[in-house]
Amino acid sequence: MRSAIRVILADDHALFRQGLKSLLLLHQEIEVMAEVEHADELLPVLSEHPCDILLLDLQMDRWSMDDIAQLASIVKVIVVTASESAENGVRALRLGARAIVQKRFAIETLMTAIEAVAEGLVWMPPAVQAHFALEGSLWRPLTAREEEIVRHVASGMRNAQVARQLSISESTVKTHLNNVFQKLGLRDRLELTHYAIKTGLARIQDAGR
Repeated sequence: MRSAIRVILADDHALFRQGLKSLLLLHQEIEVMAEVEHADELLPVLSEHPCDILLLDLQMDRWSMDDIAQLASIVKVIVVTASESAENGVRALRLGARAIVQKRFAIETLMTAIEAVAEGLVWMPPAVQAHFALEGSLWRPLTAREEEIVRHVASGMRNAQVARQLSISESTVKTHLNNVFQKLGLRDRLELTHYAIKTGLARIQDAGR
């Protein structure tokens, strides 16, 4: 029998948070470990209550989008939001979120997302899928060399290490990385690592060696 999926709820609206908790507790496969009302409580609560999934509202007492990259390095993040913006959903996924679920969706949709993320998958609503598909049709594909460099960067190598590994100059590595960031619309190495894991270019156990 699979162990319960441990979740933490982070939302500054008590009525929504408590209602969601009640609905989740109707599912035996879910264990609610804690609730978070304020964004600055997120890291202490996650440290005190290890969990599998964080259900994170984007619009808490501060814009939580800025916290996703750091949180995603600790726990699998599912963004639960009232925002209908596909752009926000795309950005959250690029920062490391594993799923985007809008608050207007039924609890069954959230459960589907939780189960998918618990199994290591990524889940997103149709509007975000369409946004990715549209952007994907406009993006230039990575070259074999660029993919190779992405794999090494995602494993934690610095530019100089990648250069030695591939017998190329460090400036060449920098040029390739700049091209990759432009092609994929990513901003830094952390976002690139999340991209590599989600697309299969790197494995989770390799990232952060």
